[in-house]
Amino acid sequence: MTARVGILGGSGLYSLAGLADAREETVSTPFGEASDAFRVGTLAGVPVAFLARHGRGHRLSPTEINYRANVFGFKSLGCDAILSVSAVGSLQEELAPTHVCVPDQFIDRTRHRADTFFGGGVVVHVSLADPVCGELSALLCSALDRASARVKRGGTYVCMEGPQFSTRAESNLYRSWGADVVGMTNLTEARLAREAEICYATMALVTDYDCWREGTEAVTVETILGILRENAETAQRALLSAVGGVSPDRRCGCREALRYAVLTDPAEIPEARRRELGPLLPKRAS
Repeated sequence: MTARVGILGGSGLYSLAGLADAREETVSTPFGEASDAFRVGTLAGVPVAFLARHGRGHRLSPTEINYRANVFGFKSLGCDAILSVSAVGSLQEELAPTHVCVPDQFIDRTRHRADTFFGGGVVVHVSLADPVCGELSALLCSALDRASARVKRGGTYVCMEGPQFSTRAESNLYRSWGADVVGMTNLTEARLAREAEICYATMALVTDYDCWREGTEAVTVETILGILRENAETAQRALLSAVGGVSPDRRCGCREALRYAVLTDPAEIPEARRRELGPLLPKRAS
């Protein structure tokens, strides 16, 4: 069975309730091992592949995650859409813990991670002006409404390196930029999904107010554990509602992101790289 919808579970969401006919698949990638084995099955009758972003038992920090292997694995399993779930800190008063933001923009504050499949003889420049799939984002918002979640449609996600939380100066800087939430994973995934011509959207589940809010304790792991559990329940309900609406006939441009993005003459692509990149290179460049 080929998986069509990929689901990335973040902090607090390490398994997928309701997954039928489930089996594990370990995908070999030229970029190393994914965070864990993929759980492949059906959810609400839809073929899906689930991956725990941090691995079962939460073994991997944001910087240690092999994002390239994760996204390559989804591509190899036939996924053309990824629905992401992640925990974030709020940078705005109205985004309280247990609320959800479905961001449509990102700011990159990462420093230590690989965030492209290409290079090594293949030059590719994809557009990231609109870094998430509008159709999938709208679908997630509707599913969250049905799950009785408090949702902010759109917004800016600051992707920081971590694993430490923000300093107060950083938190206030991000607020001055007009950003809405801060997390440590989603932009890297969005970049790679776009290069892999996979639609990507995320539900950013608020666990805390980061450390900018006067009169509120700075974020600690202890303060967010209970909220993580509540957020995971919201995410499970929303995913169950959303997967059936992921149409194979989407009209977004995500799945043709490489149409004009490969600058290297196909004849000049090294054969080893051509084999390595396999399903990522469009036929016209392979």
